[in-house]
Amino acid sequence: MAGKLSKINLNDYKPLREVIFNSLREAIIIGELRPGERLMEVQLADKMGVSRTPVREAIRKLELEGLVDMIPRKGAHVAELSVKDIMDVLEVRASLDGLATALAAERITDDELKELKHINIQFSQYIDKENLNGSIKKDAEFHDIIYRASRNDKLITILNNLREQVQRFRVIYLKDYSSPKNLIKEHNDIFDAINSRAIESSRSLAKSHIQNQEATILNSIKMQKNK
Repeated sequence: MAGKLSKINLNDYKPLREVIFNSLREAIIIGELRPGERLMEVQLADKMGVSRTPVREAIRKLELEGLVDMIPRKGAHVAELSVKDIMDVLEVRASLDGLATALAAERITDDELKELKHINIQFSQYIDKENLNGSIKKDAEFHDIIYRASRNDKLITILNNLREQVQRFRVIYLKDYSSPKNLIKEHNDIFDAINSRAIESSRSLAKSHIQNQEATILNSIKMQKNK
């Protein structure tokens, strides 16, 4: 089992079960708990300094989110990332991101445009500095502003439900993207299209951005298998 999980801060104002759930979810997303790794309640509870009950509840909730698989007679394991899983998720996200970005081009406020520009500049700076964690954070924030600017609550809810699965892919994507300059250009092009209120161009650029992400991830997996 990965060794970086730490004891839970019992002074946290959130309910204990929520803190444990968020800690385990983050560990899965960033790869601290690896795909296929067994989640043993006793060891996790001891590692985090809590009882087994909230750990068991967190694992069940993670199963509902698709981050954990319950295997008969073998217990809970971190869900594997199959090629089909990646293709299914990103195929859906490409269409939804296209829709959200088109709506954002029509509905975004001036303040949100300023915020989007600022985040995009920070994203470029982190890419240039090869700061992976910073790049991941700003990439997520860039897309979150666009989702919010769509003004479509149902769409935002669906996209948020995909968030954790997409986040697991984002690490591979930003780490293995063949040309960081192209990645920066894709973000810049999306921003320019939204800023120009170019609805169909925004839709097309956002969709292509996710399709490029899919190609990068699948190529990375292929290269790993060939090693």
